[in-house]
Amino acid sequence: MSSNYKVGEDSTPHFVTFTVVAWIDVFSRELYKEMFVKSLHYCCEHKGLILHAWVIMTNHVHLIISTTDNKIEYLVRDIKKYTSKQIIKAIQENPAESRKEWMVNIFRFTGRNNNNNKDFQFWKQDYHPIELHNDQKLQQRLHYLHENPVKSGLVWEPQHYKYSSAIDYYTNGRGLLKVQHL
Repeated sequence: MSSNYKVGEDSTPHFVTFTVVAWIDVFSRELYKEMFVKSLHYCCEHKGLILHAWVIMTNHVHLIISTTDNKIEYLVRDIKKYTSKQIIKAIQENPAESRKEWMVNIFRFTGRNNNNNKDFQFWKQDYHPIELHNDQKLQQRLHYLHENPVKSGLVWEPQHYKYSSAIDYYTNGRGLLKVQHL
């Protein structure tokens, strides 16, 4: 993380964004979104991740997270490291992936040009944690996160997007992942 953005108090919700290198729309495929969901679920169950809100877009992910028994920076590191390896492997092994060669070449090129990587780079290096220490900031980011699929033209209403916590906030329903409401 090389920026002015720093994690504040780990128990305070933080808005974080993970972006795929070159803004590749990897998450236009259901398979790769499901892999990311499983990783978040695992971190909630076993690593102390508290997930308040989330959305997976085609080329980036927004989360509002906190933790009381870990550090946000460690959770982010683990999520990004694990998902990058698993998703790149899935792309390489997916016989139906029409964009395989193109994506893998970009991941390889980006990885080789970054001393922090060995072979491939899937996620951009930073994640810009923003501590949501007041209600105004929190509500603004929550709204932004849930409206992202609407603004992108994926759905008409936020709660209709499967890969988001909007259903948990806008209806009495429950989404794919357990969230702790803000």
